[in-house]
Amino acid sequence: MQHDKVLILDFGSQVTQLIARRVREAAVYCEIHPNDVSDDFVRSFAPKAIILSGSHASTYEDHELRAPQAVYELGVPVLGICYGMFTMTVQLGGQVEASEHREFGYAEVRAHGHTQLLDGIQDFETPEKHGMLKVWMSHGDKVTSLPPGFKLMASTPSCPIAGMADESRRFYAVQFHPEVTHTLQGEALLRRFVRDIAGCKGDWQMGSYIDEAVARIREQVGSEEVILGLSGGVDSSVAAALIHRAIGDQLTCVFVDHGLLRLNEAQMVMDMFAGRLHARVVHVDASEQFLGKLAGVTDPERKRKIIGAEFVEVFQAEAKKLTNAKWLAQGTIYPDVVESGGTKTKKATTIKSHHNVGGLPETLGLKLLEPLRELFKDEVRALGVALGLPPDMVYRHPFPGPGLGVRILGDIRKEYADLLRRADAIFIEELRNTIDPATGKSWYGLTSQAFAVFLPVKSVGVMGDGRTYDYVVALRAVQTSDFMTADWAELPYALLKKVSSRIINEVRGINRVTYDVSSKPPATIEWE
Repeated sequence: MQHDKVLILDFGSQVTQLIARRVREAAVYCEIHPNDVSDDFVRSFAPKAIILSGSHASTYEDHELRAPQAVYELGVPVLGICYGMFTMTVQLGGQVEASEHREFGYAEVRAHGHTQLLDGIQDFETPEKHGMLKVWMSHGDKVTSLPPGFKLMASTPSCPIAGMADESRRFYAVQFHPEVTHTLQGEALLRRFVRDIAGCKGDWQMGSYIDEAVARIREQVGSEEVILGLSGGVDSSVAAALIHRAIGDQLTCVFVDHGLLRLNEAQMVMDMFAGRLHARVVHVDASEQFLGKLAGVTDPERKRKIIGAEFVEVFQAEAKKLTNAKWLAQGTIYPDVVESGGTKTKKATTIKSHHNVGGLPETLGLKLLEPLRELFKDEVRALGVALGLPPDMVYRHPFPGPGLGVRILGDIRKEYADLLRRADAIFIEELRNTIDPATGKSWYGLTSQAFAVFLPVKSVGVMGDGRTYDYVVALRAVQTSDFMTADWAELPYALLKKVSSRIINEVRGINRVTYDVSSKPPATIEWE
């Protein structure tokens, strides 16, 4: 690729990918690589700028978490964020110590020194005319001595050095996290760094990315055939459309009905891909196979691994029917990799495993093709639109690869899946039909992900003059810009009331509906 590039060095933070997302929102291409890459790698990457991420570690506890020396010798702008500021400090001759006053959450930072990075960027002014930023902090250490050549750039009452700069070398560092949405001017700060200070061209667009991705797929695959696991979700659908654009009938999509799909999903998938896109699609009904292997399994990690293993088995069986099939394509996207602890550093903490990330057995006999692996969800959607896919498919809410298997808590049974399917369909239908008067949009469009969860408990109810003892479902709806943090959606009471009434009256076997009001973090979006 001929784009200007930003190199992001990952020190193991769970939100490193948000830095990349913000940089790409500024239309600048970037890549995340581990902090311990070699000096030669840094030089050969030829970045226009470098960003050092945060970390869960302390500079004085883990002396291996250092940036390559070439970072400071390449002559390009460098931005350190949180731990990135700490390692920049100690590597360039300053000091870092444990702080008596840890900061986690909202803070107000005063800007100092009129540096180029913060010039004109502020949320409000104090009566003394000090520019202030509303930011998000997450640190237990502090810089106690600036490196030679640096000046103070920002401070808080409990963190006297919350930002520093050596503008002669274009080195900047901030204690807060500009990549998270809680830092209101974070997007402007990162855009200032990559576009103005580093001079990167804003030429990273999905329209131009298609040609690059198509060329890369053709170069990888050659004349060989590809088999793709099609779930009907946004990611696998866009991957299928992109690969089909590149190699046409060399692609065979395998749509596996594992018995854990949404209501009428199998028919919708076949109508879309075989009917409208004219792709080669093999429909495999493996519901009995999957449900049989999942019987009695309650641990969510075991469920995911079993489902992943069964997918591999089905793909393997179908691949044997294709004499030239050498590749297995997947719709893996970047958040999948991060939540699986799969960032290239391997230093991030695993939140939960994803069935389509890593762990593919040697016996599979297929090479892996993941054309969306470095893209975020919003980029995948933009790519889908650029490929000409229908907006109602591209902007459909995400659906996990394990399907309802991770939305049925505890033991998985067919009767539970049937109840959940109908309850979920009612919830989605009412979200689509309910318009918010303030925005003119449906509540389905205003939420990023919404679904029902089957709880493995029964509760007493009354219907008519009789006692019931039936199951409980929880409704979940969240709003997010990146799927790494999320707030629960404040749905109208009237909407929740209608959904609850319809589920209880129309789905025999459910007599109680609850609503999940947990944000991420500390909860995850899915329950399992």
